[in-house]
Amino acid sequence: MKKGYKQLLAEADAEVLALDVSAARDLHGREDVVFVDLRDPREREREGVIPGAFSCPRGMLEFWVDPESPYAKPVFAEPKRFLFFCAGGWRSALAAKTVQDMGLENVCHLAGGFTAWRKDGAPVEALAPKASGPAQG
Repeated sequence: MKKGYKQLLAEADAEVLALDVSAARDLHGREDVVFVDLRDPREREREGVIPGAFSCPRGMLEFWVDPESPYAKPVFAEPKRFLFFCAGGWRSALAAKTVQDMGLENVCHLAGGFTAWRKDGAPVEALAPKASGPAQG
């Protein structure tokens, strides 16, 4: 292994701004800030969500950020600050560094992730599971 996850995280920590929950709470709800939830749908359904956060599963991030991708999402072209978060802060650190390397500006991530957010008593709401189609039978 040329570079393990610990080195990747150290590099991300050296280059990406990590906000604690208090600083992130100050940004929550502002029109010029987008909270980006990198957790997968099962995590979001099980644990809840930060109100107003944009869901972007980590596996789609590069494709959704790149304006030349057929999967590009317009939200990432907006002149806003992007605060990435995951469950514990590792995926969001790596993701924020990746998009910063891609050229997305004004990015940061939530130190401690959603776990720290919820533990601090910051706003969380339940996410209803997606309804399946009509019952067959």
